[in-house]
Amino acid sequence: MEFRDLKTQYQKYKDEIDGAIQKVLLKADFINGSEIQILEERLAKYVGVKHAISCANGTEAMTLVLMVWGIKADDAVFVPDFTFFSTGEVVSLSGATPIFVDVDPHTFNIDTEKLENAIQRVIKKGELNPKAIIPVDLFGLPADHHEIGRIAEKYHLLILEDAAQGFGGSINGQKAGSFGHAATTSFFPAKPLGCYGDGGAIFTNDDHLASLLNSLKVHGKGKNKYDNVRIGLNSRLDTIQAAILNVKLTAFIEHELEDVNKIDCLYNQKLAGAVEIPVIPAGYYSSFAQYTIKLKNKSERDALKTRLSEHKIPSMIYYSKPMHRQEAFNDQKFDDADYMVANKLCETVLSLPMHPYLTEKEIDEICNVIIDV
Repeated sequence: MEFRDLKTQYQKYKDEIDGAIQKVLLKADFINGSEIQILEERLAKYVGVKHAISCANGTEAMTLVLMVWGIKADDAVFVPDFTFFSTGEVVSLSGATPIFVDVDPHTFNIDTEKLENAIQRVIKKGELNPKAIIPVDLFGLPADHHEIGRIAEKYHLLILEDAAQGFGGSINGQKAGSFGHAATTSFFPAKPLGCYGDGGAIFTNDDHLASLLNSLKVHGKGKNKYDNVRIGLNSRLDTIQAAILNVKLTAFIEHELEDVNKIDCLYNQKLAGAVEIPVIPAGYYSSFAQYTIKLKNKSERDALKTRLSEHKIPSMIYYSKPMHRQEAFNDQKFDDADYMVANKLCETVLSLPMHPYLTEKEIDEICNVIIDV
């Protein structure tokens, strides 16, 4: 059994994927080939924004946006405490200070009441300049972007939506990747839409921002790649990865997103009452980068993980350590009492196999073990 079954997906679309790769090989158009533009246009249309700018990976997608915005030392950027490391890492790389905010115990996304309190504390202290919020669409579920937008407008902050896990999710039909002033996603293989290596994209309706991003991702190019008008990065998506993504995007739109939501329903029907199942608020739609349950305590969670492993059922802990406890951020002082929810989640969450090719027989096998434990 696979946690994220890329092997079955490849077998289903083998002819299309192999053909797309072969086309690139025959043209030897490995950098900035026509597949890149096709992919960017399709991504922008799907998300519902004017511009999709592909790049090397999801981390550099965020880095590029912060570079354009001029985020720097003495700036404060607000980040959820329960998420993958790169969301805080890019803030520190810019020279700014990540301000970690506890999360909602049900959705696992940034707690908007605590977010506003954190902004007010930074303003009152007066040592840092509040500049931006990076809400994360964790496990495929969009954050509370409407309330985040209200808070950002009130305090004149920029919003960078981290939709690395959220591609395909939506709120009342508005797609993840279309919230805030800019948004980013990742095409890491295990993501809802993944390539066969690293890749990422930035989404925006801002023409000027898009122009600068297209320059910065190619060494700050001007009229051409040998006319360098600013300091940038080398952060291009390879043509072969774009070709693969074009095939997989079609599958994602045609059935994969719908299929993972059907699997969510099957899990919920079988597990309700046995464990805490994912909460999807009214009007929200998740792309289920992960299907994550909650147990009562760490010992129960760890015992279940062990039992699943004994039955050769993969499971993962996302995340075993909150951001404020990461050694890389030891230069800051944190009060553990400010992160009670994140601390508890790290001890109680467990992610189960979730992908469009999971069978009902496999779901029964997984759920029977859980219910037995």
